[in-house]
Amino acid sequence: MTQPLPLYQVDAFATRAFEGNQACIMPLDAFLPDDVMLAIAAENNVAETAYIVRTGEGSWNLRWFTPAVEVPLCGHATLAAAHVLFTHEGYAGETIAFDTVKSGRLTVRKLEDGRLEMDFPSGPITEIPVSDDVAEALGARPVQAWGGMFYAAMFETPDAVHALKPNLKALASLGVPGEGWDRGNFGCFAPSGDGVDVTSRFFAPGSGIDEDPATGSWHTMLARVMSERFGMDALSCFQAYPGRGGRIDTLLQGDRVKLSGHSVTTVEGRFFLPV
Repeated sequence: MTQPLPLYQVDAFATRAFEGNQACIMPLDAFLPDDVMLAIAAENNVAETAYIVRTGEGSWNLRWFTPAVEVPLCGHATLAAAHVLFTHEGYAGETIAFDTVKSGRLTVRKLEDGRLEMDFPSGPITEIPVSDDVAEALGARPVQAWGGMFYAAMFETPDAVHALKPNLKALASLGVPGEGWDRGNFGCFAPSGDGVDVTSRFFAPGSGIDEDPATGSWHTMLARVMSERFGMDALSCFQAYPGRGGRIDTLLQGDRVKLSGHSVTTVEGRFFLPV
């Protein structure tokens, strides 16, 4: 026997299919056991599967899983979850509140231009030296680096970012000293680009993802780096995943950052869970 569960697949930070980052969204009456949610995420085999459980008028509990681990924060799957609620699940309000275990309350609201805007925390950063191990694993030496939620590596030009071909196996064991999903997760960026303020890529072998196409959580850190390094609080960003890519706008406000973008539904169906 099987239990049918609703499933949507969404391209987040995208204006059409085949752009941005894929997320599977599953609205549930209650969270399933952790091992089952991880197994479903592995079966879906996209960067993140987000599970949402309604708790009240305009509020949901939210959890995110890659095919390998549960993560404490995921921007593109949060954007996709809000898109599903506004577009497919009949939610008529203007703002959605998502309650999470490790990132607190996250809100998403509609903008007049059709984008959705997320309100996320933006943690502190610290400038750190670039080690020879990191430069060798990335295949190029950054000109400057910071530690925080992830390892942020700055390069001089967008071309240098586009050209990166890192040793992912080596990257998986490197990063910011400490515990959690900071190790093996590298954001690489240049403070310029074609019609944008920042061009970046995000390599996440530490979270079971070789390269992520459009990463909201990375942009919460990138927004702070650009503010402290260049005095820029509002950014137009392009994440240059080869052949795909996504566009994310950011606005840093104190210890919070607004992330905005479009989303597109590509699949609507059912996941048949064995019972």
